[in-house]
Amino acid sequence: MAQSEQQQQQHHQPPAKPTQSSNPFNPQMTTSPISVSAPNPSWFSPKRLLVMLCTINMINYVDRGAIASNGVNGSIGICDDSGICSAGSGIQGDFKLSNFQDGVLSSAFMVGLLMASPIFASLAKSHNPFRLIGVGLSVWTFATAGCGSSIDFWTIAICRMLVGVGEASFISLAAPFIDDHAPAPQKTAWLAMFYMCIPTGIAVGYVYGGFVGDNFSWRYAFWGEAFCMLPFAVLAFAMNPLQLKGFAPLIEDFHPVLADSLKIFKILLFSNSFLTAGSDVSNINSCVIVSSDKASRSSPASKSLNQLSRFSKDMKELLRDKVYVVNILGYVSYNFVIGAYSYWGPKAGYSIYRMSNPDLLFGGITIVCGILGTLAGGLILDSVNATINNAFKLLSGATILGAIFCFSAFCVRSLYFFVVLFSMGELLVFATQAPVNYVSLRCVKPSLRPLSMAVSTVSIHIFGDVPSSPLAGILQDHVNNWRVTTLVVTSVLFFASGIWFIGIFISNSDKFNEDGKEEVSTVDRATKKPLFEENTVEGAQDSGEA
Repeated sequence: MAQSEQQQQQHHQPPAKPTQSSNPFNPQMTTSPISVSAPNPSWFSPKRLLVMLCTINMINYVDRGAIASNGVNGSIGICDDSGICSAGSGIQGDFKLSNFQDGVLSSAFMVGLLMASPIFASLAKSHNPFRLIGVGLSVWTFATAGCGSSIDFWTIAICRMLVGVGEASFISLAAPFIDDHAPAPQKTAWLAMFYMCIPTGIAVGYVYGGFVGDNFSWRYAFWGEAFCMLPFAVLAFAMNPLQLKGFAPLIEDFHPVLADSLKIFKILLFSNSFLTAGSDVSNINSCVIVSSDKASRSSPASKSLNQLSRFSKDMKELLRDKVYVVNILGYVSYNFVIGAYSYWGPKAGYSIYRMSNPDLLFGGITIVCGILGTLAGGLILDSVNATINNAFKLLSGATILGAIFCFSAFCVRSLYFFVVLFSMGELLVFATQAPVNYVSLRCVKPSLRPLSMAVSTVSIHIFGDVPSSPLAGILQDHVNNWRVTTLVVTSVLFFASGIWFIGIFISNSDKFNEDGKEEVSTVDRATKKPLFEENTVEGAQDSGEA
């Protein structure tokens, strides 16, 4: 009650006159003479933010499943011995692609993703992260529409690379936003819901691509994806931008006309305050003008060098963090196995157990276990108190149990026992998705989270699933026994569990509430209200719990 009365009294107090203590150039200023932020929209909330980000993630992975579906990917035309040829279908048939070219299309997006992820993470230091997501979604939308309008192999290959560029901003920045706005007791569960969209999206993509490709045209599948993503790209620019924890809001985030007006207003207000106090403002004004001139004269080359220097400094700090490095090494080993399973699993299953429909069987197991396992991992970690140490315990325990079940599955002779054991193994293995990303977000200071997620994404692909498929193929060529090959690949999960087990004994601390003030190249900053009023309350709760 006392706090409420105090707030009412403050509300009815007349605005204070500008004084030297209310210096508008002071970064610690808590009041502003004018309001530059839009009123908090009542229709938006943290839960709606989660729904929006999950939907975007779902559409991303629907695209992955659609391009791999038979209806979109299609097949090349075949001629029999009598000279009768059947027309090809889908992308491969229309463009007469070889199997190699067709394989390039399925992974071309990875080139753009790996190159652009660190760039977007670095740009978050000087540009509003929410706006960067809008830029990425816009690129994704136009690139996907370009896939549907492509005329040959090279145009669609370039568009697929741009799809990866567009996805890079979202992959790097979405998880930190969820971590900022999720309720304190449910942060890992919210991350689990976000990553649950990966297997779900791929499954929906298979069905969507097959239906649209078979009944209309493969081009309509891409146009439909672009149409679904377009509203989110527009919304990212239209709504009041969110700001990540640990990043100072910059004046450049606003409209240029408003930014210039605010600069002039600050100079006038600052001069007026000193004139009222009888002070000499000539030096102050000259200092402001010199600072503004220096900022305006800064060349693109110097800005690029500063950006590169800051990126190098952040990378060194990230790679010196033992907790982060151990977590990523375990994640790379884990993803090595998952990548081999996703590519070679159906073929190995058919060879070992003579499955009638290995694609459907492996796909069904992966979808069901991926959804249930990912959600279960997040809920379990929240229930036992989400800490980095508990996350490592869950990662190590779930992975070693999953490895035992998967290893046993490929040892048995019965198809029935294989399905049961492999399902249990995948359920446990997928339980690591939320905890491993929780560690990546919480073991670094807030301003490093976008780069942390970007480096994680790049690492698990370059050293994990990308080389695992060809290496497993080389092993199979030598041993010519799929049971032996799958057992060797599965044994890498024991290695991943051991790496995460080491993480339990490394000294760690949750750096979510660590001060993350960022240096800014200019002195101009704008005070902005948070989009969600709940953030202030939850932030205070987090600080109290810490």
